[in-house]
Amino acid sequence: MRFSGLLAVALLTPMVAQAGEIGDQLAQRLYDGSWSEISEEAHERCYQFETDACFARGLFDLIEGYEALSQAMYRHGATQPNSPALDLLMGMDSAGAADRPVNPDPEPLTYAGLRSILDDFSRALTGASIYFQMADVEGDFVVPIDPMKVRIDLDGDGTAAESETLATLFADYNAMMGELEGEVPPGGKIKSRPADALRDTTIGFDNADAVWLAGYATVVGTPVELLLAHDFSEFYDAYLHRVFPQAGLPMQGYAEGGTLFMDPDSDAWFADMVAGIHTASFPVTDRERLAGVLERLKSITTLSRRNWEMILAETDDDRELVPSPGQTSLIPGMTVTEEVVDAWLATLDTLDLVLEGELLIPHWRFNQGIDLKAYFETAERTDLVMLLTGQDAVPFLREGPIADAQSFAAGNAVFGDDFPLFALWFN
Repeated sequence: MRFSGLLAVALLTPMVAQAGEIGDQLAQRLYDGSWSEISEEAHERCYQFETDACFARGLFDLIEGYEALSQAMYRHGATQPNSPALDLLMGMDSAGAADRPVNPDPEPLTYAGLRSILDDFSRALTGASIYFQMADVEGDFVVPIDPMKVRIDLDGDGTAAESETLATLFADYNAMMGELEGEVPPGGKIKSRPADALRDTTIGFDNADAVWLAGYATVVGTPVELLLAHDFSEFYDAYLHRVFPQAGLPMQGYAEGGTLFMDPDSDAWFADMVAGIHTASFPVTDRERLAGVLERLKSITTLSRRNWEMILAETDDDRELVPSPGQTSLIPGMTVTEEVVDAWLATLDTLDLVLEGELLIPHWRFNQGIDLKAYFETAERTDLVMLLTGQDAVPFLREGPIADAQSFAAGNAVFGDDFPLFALWFN
């Protein structure tokens, strides 16, 4: 309620926001891990309609949310299960990796404890999104930040060490950015220019990027909200000892046993996979939360449209997170043209029709389509197997236009196989 009221005041009050002192020290605070020292000041200055302060506070909430989640995962010994079958499924290569947590002494975890961790993460993301949206007012700001230098305390020892940065979580970011060669494009806004642009991952975060981050926080938090709207305790009991192997979960002591087909490790892993699929039937326990997921999905497309409205209005060209057709892309091989923007906006229009139930989702078994809106508003449970096989989809079937390749023709024609990359980039 506090966040909602603050957002309403910021958007309805006809004031011109002036950049304050927060933006000037933001990057260094993030790099040296001392950002929490100015968190409350950023909140207060955001009340005074300093848009860079709203942006900073949004970043603080976002980082704090990820930091708390990472620390909780470390605290309870979360790890990647070591299984050749899982490697094949996920496209990973962990040959020789130990099936044990990095934390040598994990704390016990309960189902209620895991829900609390996820709920805290979702709340942090929601708060961050609201602050980011508050930066979408008059009064331009630009803050150059290299995300790879941002310090976070991953293991909760009270210190954000040099090795604990966003680069630890997003190790492939530099590879995606590739070799940046040539001159840094001249800027129409006041932005810091690195002396050497080679593999420089600095981004000039501005008002448009704040809206992008609002969408990002909403995108990340939406599946968490969807899960928390359900009771997934049986799945927790049956499978999540694979994620938390030494946190005292019910099947912890039975991760290895006899041989049925191949070897004890692989057979136990496949048995747990079957148990996980069997228990992937989640009763809806919070109808309001489930309905809220639909509203969050709608807000994602709204924020994306607003983001592009702001991007297309920019006149500078200097290290843009998402460039307009007249700006330079920092990501090699990913050029934004007018055709790309038009295709993305057309895709958003189609997604809105799906979210409103005006365009139905196809199901392989039926001639009718699934009304996604009806699912979010009336579902009693989410059973992945029964939805796929058809029985649980029946309550949401109705006659009407069904989404097909033609519905996304503009996006398919422009993005092709690169659609997932553009969707990740554009939010």
